[in-house]
Amino acid sequence: MPHTSPSTSPTTSPSASPSPAGFPEDEQQLEDLLATPSPALVADLARLDGDLVVLGAGGKMGPSLCRLARRALDAAGRGDLAVHAVSRWSDRKAADALAAEGVRPVAFDLLDGDPAELPDAGNAVFMVGAKFGSAGNPAHAWAVNAALPDRIARRYRDARIAAFSTGNVYPLVDTASAGSAETDPVGPVGEYAMSCLGRERVFGHHAAEHGTRVALLRLNYAIDLRYGVLADIAATVHAGEPVDVTTGHANVVWQGYANEVALRALLHADAEAFTLNLTGPETASVRRLAHLFAEEFGRAATTGGEPALEQASLTTGQESGTALLSDASRCHALFGYPPVPLRTLVGWQAEWIRRGLPLSGRPTKFHVRDGRF
Repeated sequence: MPHTSPSTSPTTSPSASPSPAGFPEDEQQLEDLLATPSPALVADLARLDGDLVVLGAGGKMGPSLCRLARRALDAAGRGDLAVHAVSRWSDRKAADALAAEGVRPVAFDLLDGDPAELPDAGNAVFMVGAKFGSAGNPAHAWAVNAALPDRIARRYRDARIAAFSTGNVYPLVDTASAGSAETDPVGPVGEYAMSCLGRERVFGHHAAEHGTRVALLRLNYAIDLRYGVLADIAATVHAGEPVDVTTGHANVVWQGYANEVALRALLHADAEAFTLNLTGPETASVRRLAHLFAEEFGRAATTGGEPALEQASLTTGQESGTALLSDASRCHALFGYPPVPLRTLVGWQAEWIRRGLPLSGRPTKFHVRDGRF
């Protein structure tokens, strides 16, 4: 499902109603919203016992996580602790923006550089990953996703490490189920998913052999309005193209919550490799989301709040009985529910696209079923 520019979409029209409550009006407001810490995060980060290093900080989620950490530490009165943002930083503007907010950018090639040159820290968030293109270059995917964690775990053996993983380590499951739980068997499909399980196994090895405190976060589809499953579906509907519903269900979660959980999970990191599914509480129907976006964009008549008739052009395909789904009830019990619910995200996403605000141009490919990314 391509990210079509709203500015050239045939269905572009001005919003006929006020913006949804809480809607971030531009990228700066979005960044501020993503980086606003909750009282619970402030309280948790007050307990950190050393600086924080964020590895892979230049990716889609990294800058907002760094800002969130810096603001939470400052609110907790822990201005003495540094937040180091490690990336190659080919985009110096992004690095300078973080520096202006008190984050310390560190230009470093994690694959080829000497890990001894990385900053000392008592806490590390590992955000590095290679997904797209992994089918064509599996060796690179394994180097990034499985070999690099060994270097990082050795460098930060005595630190707490929260490492992002993915729900792709699970097999596709019945859409009528609650999704895979952390105790269920894994079943990765494709080089990307297998190499991500390799990442988990390497960090788990260091936890078992060296007592490194590790938290593994199996994330399913963060949403920040510039990218994500909702952006994929909404942009497709807005462009007047059919949404493929073969993969008919997905889990999504507000990115601000995902980043907050990653930071709070540092205090749960342990030598048994604490593992947590990280996503929202809903199993979202892709067909239903397509209808909701069609209503938002004025493409579907409604009766009693429900689509009266499905437009022939709105969707294509037939739902499979399986999808990549995770049960994140353990996460919600520990850290509460995401503060931005799915229906609010739908309204925000529609307004974002209606206004022609920036999209990343990097689709999630959530609909891929054979593990080839």
